[in-house]
Amino acid sequence: MRVLTKTGLPRSRWLLWAKYSASSVVATVVSQLAFALCYWFGTAAIVATLVAWLAGAVPNYVLNRRYTWGRSGQKLPYTIIVIGSAVTAAVVTSVTDHLVQPIGSHALKTLLVTGSYLATYAILFIVKFVLFDRLVFAKPAPAADPVEARTPVTT
Repeated sequence: MRVLTKTGLPRSRWLLWAKYSASSVVATVVSQLAFALCYWFGTAAIVATLVAWLAGAVPNYVLNRRYTWGRSGQKLPYTIIVIGSAVTAAVVTSVTDHLVQPIGSHALKTLLVTGSYLATYAILFIVKFVLFDRLVFAKPAPAADPVEARTPVTT
């Protein structure tokens, strides 16, 4: 029996969403810290983005695979999704870095560029959930009953 919440979604979907959110928070904290430190110490925005992406991608995959969905996913779609996210973040942070160059305060530049990195992943959060759920960690379709498959149909 499925238990529906007030929103009409099964409780299992809310639990999946909560687990995905918790996994994303862990990956985001690791990733944001890596980005902010790299950028603060003078690393180019694109390099800081790649270091941060790598720092966050590892815990994100492990947590999503083991904790959120509880199964191994398809690696090619996962790789395409996370690399697409990294490229998007690299473009956004590079553009932001270019736009903040006239600002004199290094601390303010770091805050703004780091904020653009966070905002990019905040926007991608829902898109990635849907793609992970539907493509990467989707439950396989139930197999046909072997007896039914061999039973001839009379006409």
